[in-house]
Amino acid sequence: MSNSQENIQNDPRRFFSKKYLFISIGLSVATMAFVIWLTYTPGVLEHLKPKRLPGIFIAIAVSFLRLWFAAAKIRYLSEKKLGWLASFRVMLSWDFTSSVTPSTIGGAPMATYALTKEKFALGQSTAIILYSVLLDQLWFALAVPILVVCGFFFEVVPNNIGMVGHASMILLYVGLLSYAGLMAYGVLKNPDAIKKVVNYLFKLPFLRRWKDKVDEETDNLVEYSHELRKKPKSFLFKAFFLSTMSWLCRIALPTIVVLSLLPADVILSVLRSLAMNLAFLIMPTPGGSGGVEGLFAIFQGPLMERKAFIGLAVFAWRVISYYISVGLGMMATTWYINQSMVENLKESDDPQEKSVESDLSSSQSL
Repeated sequence: MSNSQENIQNDPRRFFSKKYLFISIGLSVATMAFVIWLTYTPGVLEHLKPKRLPGIFIAIAVSFLRLWFAAAKIRYLSEKKLGWLASFRVMLSWDFTSSVTPSTIGGAPMATYALTKEKFALGQSTAIILYSVLLDQLWFALAVPILVVCGFFFEVVPNNIGMVGHASMILLYVGLLSYAGLMAYGVLKNPDAIKKVVNYLFKLPFLRRWKDKVDEETDNLVEYSHELRKKPKSFLFKAFFLSTMSWLCRIALPTIVVLSLLPADVILSVLRSLAMNLAFLIMPTPGGSGGVEGLFAIFQGPLMERKAFIGLAVFAWRVISYYISVGLGMMATTWYINQSMVENLKESDDPQEKSVESDLSSSQSL
């Protein structure tokens, strides 16, 4: 294997950059500060009800429960060859990279890399992550008709987003359903189609140098995809259940945070949380920062009796759902980076050791 081919799997830092991290945190802090400045009134904290505050700790517990379900899904898809600690590392790295890169990049490449560092072949790692992403897409495909039907009875999408906002949500629904259909076809029905697309892309001049390695790994991907297709339906249902529970925990978080501060319409809050979580998927900024805080205020804000609590709710929700994940995910990702550096140092030292051993043996023979 050439050095250029090896480099494609040698440096996890290429999956994100410090620039994206700073932009993501900066946009998040700036937007939260703006919302707080816009909605805060002096003395608002006096209206906090102590009996509701335990809801914040429930939200934190639900956040960690979401991570557990997500890690359990990855472990299950690996046929339990991945240990629990490794499963959490992979998911934390995935979450972290998703939180600090644009949605068009996402955390899947880092998750694939993490699995390779957990001793899985690249093709197998890619297939596991593709299958995991497919389960998420199937959940989105299920969520869209739920929102459409409920839209006839509830104001799921706030009227204050205007015609442009409503049109964007419709396009989002159509896009999610289309993408879910393509993913299901590629992974479950015709994995060879994915191979053809990938191989075609790697014929491009700037990707051609990795074509031989990718050809080999796409064969592994197709082989493992066929293995997954042979699994009983119960395998798919259990994996889908774990994926669904992870998403339900994510959707419950905004509602729990709101209810920990003020009473609100629970059903409408949950439906709006589902809608805004889908809208988060198309935020162009790293981790959706700036946009997601604004969407929280737009979707959940009107449900809160005291507008002065909107900024506080945004702050509490973002700390629980974003900053804790970024902190833990940074540690997990750093672990993989350190592992990669150690492996690279060992590989670079080996030729020197062999050279020294060769010199010693030749001198002894003389």
